[in-house]
Amino acid sequence: MKISIYDTNDAMSQAAAELVAKQLAEKPNSVICFPSGDSPTGMLGYIVQWANEGKINLSECYFVGLDEWVGMDENDQGSCKYYLKHNFFDKLNNKLNNVTLFDAKVADLDAECERMNNFISSKGGLDVMIVGIGMNGHLGLNEPGTPFDLYAHRSELDPVTVQVGQKYFTKETPLTEGITLGLKHLAEAGKAVLIASGAKKANIIHESLQGTVSTEVPASILQTLPNALVLLDKDAASELEHAS
Repeated sequence: MKISIYDTNDAMSQAAAELVAKQLAEKPNSVICFPSGDSPTGMLGYIVQWANEGKINLSECYFVGLDEWVGMDENDQGSCKYYLKHNFFDKLNNKLNNVTLFDAKVADLDAECERMNNFISSKGGLDVMIVGIGMNGHLGLNEPGTPFDLYAHRSELDPVTVQVGQKYFTKETPLTEGITLGLKHLAEAGKAVLIASGAKKANIIHESLQGTVSTEVPASILQTLPNALVLLDKDAASELEHAS
């Protein structure tokens, strides 16, 4: 695990976008997983800007979604699909051809997990998997207690996730279950990338990166991954010991 700390959220976001740009320059048909939420917005802004300026080429790569609230799609404000559509896909001048996202409205969610697993496997695995971190240490919707050896799976949402998740919606929205790529995907990715910013994340960042490795803090798996890259702004890194 390598930790990089930046002065601002913008600098961290640009560094994350540069990591994606470098990956695409080296392997144009890379398979890349993007999250939704607050953390990736700046990064996606840079990727959109550079793609529209012709500085990076997204035409050959494959984009995979990280997770979704069960029962929601791109028409639900607050869904992961809605976020990616409005912050990424719709802002690109050229339509992306190779996008694979969870369909969280299907009757057979286990079969949907297998579909995602099979797609990723058919492409040789994820080249880059980018995740944010929840206030309870979740990555994607891998909630506290999730085994480290799972691929895509259904997830019963932790109360903290249910509470914090309300910020993505304009009205109180029942959240009970999610569907998500697994921590095994993160472990097997060419690059496992965590991005986080803000002082509110400082405590869980410290617990995840310098505390005990445990399934109760899913992000602690990063300590065990030689392929892990952690990009933080100074506020998110403020409780780390011996960080620079």
